[in-house]
Amino acid sequence: MITYKPLWKTLIDKDLKKMDLVADGTLSRGTLAKMGKNEKVSLDVIERICCKLHCKIEDVIVYDED
Repeated sequence: MITYKPLWKTLIDKDLKKMDLVADGTLSRGTLAKMGKNEKVSLDVIERICCKLHCKIEDVIVYDED
């Protein structure tokens, strides 16, 4: 299963909040809600997050077999 735990940690490390990504147009509220439930989002969304946060994909998502 894909989880977004690395994203939440990355946001904390960069002193940002989840809603900052909505406020600047990187994510919609619906997409943020999906990510909060570890639901799938498009790779385009992941790419926008990486560009905005200047980070790698592994700083946003991780595959967890549990």
